[in-house]
Amino acid sequence: MATEAGMLKVPFIHDDQLTRCMRLRFQSLQQKNMRPQDGEKLLHPNEHVYRVDFIRQHNLRFLHWDFQLERPGKVMVTGTSQHWTPDLTHLMNRQLLEPVGIFWKKPGAKDVECNEADAQEFGERIAELAQIRKVMYFLLAFTDGLEPAQLKGSIVFKA
Repeated sequence: MATEAGMLKVPFIHDDQLTRCMRLRFQSLQQKNMRPQDGEKLLHPNEHVYRVDFIRQHNLRFLHWDFQLERPGKVMVTGTSQHWTPDLTHLMNRQLLEPVGIFWKKPGAKDVECNEADAQEFGERIAELAQIRKVMYFLLAFTDGLEPAQLKGSIVFKA
């Protein structure tokens, strides 16, 4: 996390352990030939769990997203309304926040694009939630061959 001239840049951190845990839940259900709980969100192969740790929680105003993609592709960022938990395996679909942030890079392009209105609303919602949370979890879905290693992402706030 970088702080410079009244700005707070909060990075997305890939949570390998939690991603593995949620994948094990999916495998366990398959092996036992069981169905998920009603409304349970199971992690798809292209989805990964990330978290954001807030070192400062109050008086944050969303400024912008800082996403860098090493190659063309798309990433969908969905926040969870669930409070800190060491285990999101029973994450329910109703615990996913709207809107989602969609970021993409076209072939040959230098910059990452997004739907500005949704990204702005999503960022403002995160700033509000930061007041009551030190940690927030996100599901990132990668498409078009993009993978977690090819992403650097942060949220920038005025602090």
